[in-house]
Amino acid sequence: MPMPRAAALAFGASLLALTTARAQTAPPATPAPSGTIDLDAITVTATKTPELAVDALSGTSVVTREEIRRLQPSRLSEVLRDVPGVTTQESPNDPAQAINIRGLQDFGRVNVLIDGARQNFQTSGHAANGVFYLDPELVGGIDITRGPTSTIYGSGAIGGVVSFRTRSIDDILLPDERAGAVQKWSFGTNGQRFLNSTALGARIGSAADVFGQFVYRNNAPYRDGLGTLVPDTGSELEAGLAKINVRPADGHEISGTALLQRFDFASRGSSITGARFANAVAADTYTLGYRFARPDVPLIDFSAKGYYTTTHNQLTFLQDAASGVYGQLGTRVGNRIDYDIESPGFDIHNTARFDTWDVRHALTIGGDAVFDRVRTSDEAGGFGGAFTPSGTRTLAGAFIQDELRYGAWLRVIGALRYDQYELAGGAYRSSGERVSPKLTVGVSPLPGLEFYATYAEGYRAPSVTETLVQGIHPFPAFSILPNPTLRPEVAHTMEGGINLKYDEVLQPGDAFRAKLNVFANTVDDFIAIQAVGPTYFVPALAGIPASICARIPGRFPCVIPVRSFQYLNIAQADLTGVELEGAYDWGGGFVSLAASHVSGRDRATGQTLLTVPPDRISTTLGLRFLNGNLTVGTRLTLVDARLNVPPGTTVLATKGYGLVDLFASYQANDRVRADVIVQNLFDKRYTQYLNLLASPGLTAKVAVSIKFATR
Repeated sequence: MPMPRAAALAFGASLLALTTARAQTAPPATPAPSGTIDLDAITVTATKTPELAVDALSGTSVVTREEIRRLQPSRLSEVLRDVPGVTTQESPNDPAQAINIRGLQDFGRVNVLIDGARQNFQTSGHAANGVFYLDPELVGGIDITRGPTSTIYGSGAIGGVVSFRTRSIDDILLPDERAGAVQKWSFGTNGQRFLNSTALGARIGSAADVFGQFVYRNNAPYRDGLGTLVPDTGSELEAGLAKINVRPADGHEISGTALLQRFDFASRGSSITGARFANAVAADTYTLGYRFARPDVPLIDFSAKGYYTTTHNQLTFLQDAASGVYGQLGTRVGNRIDYDIESPGFDIHNTARFDTWDVRHALTIGGDAVFDRVRTSDEAGGFGGAFTPSGTRTLAGAFIQDELRYGAWLRVIGALRYDQYELAGGAYRSSGERVSPKLTVGVSPLPGLEFYATYAEGYRAPSVTETLVQGIHPFPAFSILPNPTLRPEVAHTMEGGINLKYDEVLQPGDAFRAKLNVFANTVDDFIAIQAVGPTYFVPALAGIPASICARIPGRFPCVIPVRSFQYLNIAQADLTGVELEGAYDWGGGFVSLAASHVSGRDRATGQTLLTVPPDRISTTLGLRFLNGNLTVGTRLTLVDARLNVPPGTTVLATKGYGLVDLFASYQANDRVRADVIVQNLFDKRYTQYLNLLASPGLTAKVAVSIKFATR
């Protein structure tokens, strides 16, 4: 299915042709109406200083609250597929998700933040190695920067940063409203039973505001496009969110957030073939921050945030798989496995704005640290404790960044980051440090047109699991070995891009925005799990001790040849790609497109990296009626096949597919809103790459929101 790549290049050429012709006579661009185009939304992930996403000298995208409301996602993957270069890996029988950026994921390569707090939870298995829990109904916006941003966002972000902002008082109240509430109910088909969301808040003059939200979601198992029930894909969520902001004096703000989520679901593993466990997940995030910023004090824009995140997954054994492995090891109904990670941390930085002759500066200096404490207890077979070992890891660093502007045509961003890590578990210890540079140059030869180029390096320390994992796989019984000598990964990235921003393109009041970028990323000492050592034989029948095969190798029942596995440093991994994002809004409607192509290989073997996603195009067309109160539209997603899966893995090759969604939103008045969406309109049976289970077939959802407010 070669259409996505060819269409992306063709569309990119047409966009450049259109805007280059327009650039000959275009006046300086003015901002489009607020909220019209997501690329006009504010981002801070690129540089920690606010700017429009379309102006960022990086592959930066923003998903707004309006887009989330329109698509009514049950999982965040349903909105992230509209972001170029971003894919997800998930187990449909587990609400957790992992984010892949430009073919990089797992073990912190993508830094996921919720209200500025790092999410570092991970358990080993046949799914992603690094997931987070967050219901989309709690999200007020998503800020994404692809590529090497670790100079300002902490160690490890060699893939990029995804920052989730939970909802706040500005999501439910207008500036002149003092207090109010928004009540939302949603119902659906194909497992989408019921969603309740209650949000309320109040402003106490200009001195303070408070906000709270409660979410309850109940999903049942769904059916795929062939009508086959996919078992254990239901779940139940209870979540609470509380926020407070206090402004004791002009320019000063103290903020606090508490997010508590409780997920309950049953699972037989990512491929529904393992032992069945009841899962009770508690995912909590707490933050406390202080900021001082005032226009008359340009040398101080100070921000300090401390946070504490904890994710605890309690698995209770329900029944064994057909193999009977757990039962033969003495596991009984009610035995538990507990995975727990605590991640306290902080982020402090200040931006000073000043001029030196004709050059304007925004000099940001800061530091951050996170302290991971992983604890696993296992009374149900021992596999969980072996493959997700207990241990501690500290990541700390400091950075300096200067954004320079000369006139309206030149921008330069230079940054340095110092990283240091320490890891410990059992008898093993490791540590390391490095300085990573970044340099970006942006040139705007014509109003509305800007070219940029970046060279950046990133540094990722090995995780506790990669270093300390040690045990016997349940069946077949091969060994997984620890590797305390793992070296950190170092990424070297070259990136170039074009930002386009024009108004009054075809008619008065319209707006066009686009970003096109290409990248080449070489990762030294890339860490991947590899087969090591000689071939040996293990039993073909589950439950028989592997030790007997030392005496009768190659004879029944010891007839399965295997090798041990271990996380190793690959000499180099190369990733290259192109991303395109564009949108046009003419008042009476809008059209957007996101396309990406990524290729990646192990330079030593030439094999394609397992986590490289297939090509994808996503486009949305919406039309507005009744003075903009009614919006109807469709979304088309085209995904290429991924057939060249490296041998010896559990990942499945996937066919190409196309999906069509229909949506409608009606704002009856300033108090009542209704949203309808039909997903997978043609009931297509498909499996997302890296997932082991088919995705849902045709699904319809309807939501009604009612607002109450006082002025």
